[in-house]
Amino acid sequence: MNGALANHPVDDKAGVHRPARRPIRLMIVDDSMVARAVLTRMIDVDAGFEIVGVAGTAEDAILALGQIMVDIVLLDLEMPGVGGLKSIPRILEAAKGAKVLIVSSLAEEGAEQTVAALALGAADTLPKPGTGRFNGRFSEVLLGKLRELGYADRASAPVASPNKPAGLRPPTQAPLRLLAVGASTGGIHALGAFFAGLPPQIGVPILVTQHLPPAFMPVFARQLAAAAGREALVAEDGMKLLPDRIVIAPGEAHLVVDEMNGQLIARLLKSRASSGCMPSVDPMLASAGAVIGPGAVGIILTGMGRDGTSGSTRLVEAGGMVMAQDEASSAVWGMPRAVAEAGLASAILPPAKLARRVASLMTIDLSDGSTCK
Repeated sequence: MNGALANHPVDDKAGVHRPARRPIRLMIVDDSMVARAVLTRMIDVDAGFEIVGVAGTAEDAILALGQIMVDIVLLDLEMPGVGGLKSIPRILEAAKGAKVLIVSSLAEEGAEQTVAALALGAADTLPKPGTGRFNGRFSEVLLGKLRELGYADRASAPVASPNKPAGLRPPTQAPLRLLAVGASTGGIHALGAFFAGLPPQIGVPILVTQHLPPAFMPVFARQLAAAAGREALVAEDGMKLLPDRIVIAPGEAHLVVDEMNGQLIARLLKSRASSGCMPSVDPMLASAGAVIGPGAVGIILTGMGRDGTSGSTRLVEAGGMVMAQDEASSAVWGMPRAVAEAGLASAILPPAKLARRVASLMTIDLSDGSTCK
């Protein structure tokens, strides 16, 4: 489902997966005994995984998670009792940092339940195999996603920069003119927390690039609008970028900033990005630097890989500022880590605190008459 989840990490040049350190510990939560058995057989062929628990209801899973440690919970959404969707926050709390992978027939492209699950904190989703789905490759896709989530932080670390994040860059002194936010795995949940921390009005256009397939975008836009309390639209070429309107990159094109007759507008590009992602965060940030320069602020939220690093470089070189989500609050500290280790970040914080930093750059009058600068 995720644009950043296309390349499976491997541990040798032959492309053979070798388990490193201990196996990735899994729990399967599904009310179907058949589904549990099928998933178990698929997973057991890979020594890099260990199934440490199974449960038939979300309630049983939450109880079991109090006794065992897992890295990933495979969760069905259609179950008796409370059900999988409403149980995601409690499962995440009980799992103590484990990631949740939704494996459900409800996880169809464009399904409201899919985006809702991601908004509640699920790291990724995968539809159960059906007629023609995955062309018989469901097992391969499943194991690939599990490897990506289980080894994400290690696999996405910059090869040439294995050290701790570099020192922070000085924050910009320029007033805020444009906000551009990029995210991938776990990003919908992080975006909700980020926008919840913003004031109702910040007085500048807002761009969002979230790695999702095209069919998800209308649902994502509706849910983001509700969560952010402001208009959110999927970008169209030539669309005006208006203050406080969120414009979202469509799944099949990159979103970039342009200016025409003094008006900022959206442009859509379908050229290949260096990150390999579609849409990619890099063109968005690079264009923000080229068109806006100082006053353009980029936010890099949770996600796998390095998308956003080259764009952040261009933005910073143009006088803009970049801030990144911290490791503790990230589902996958890949994209923000790459930016941090490249020395491009002026702050490394949880989403809500990043929002407060953005608010500190505002120059508009707030509804109570005070001015935030």
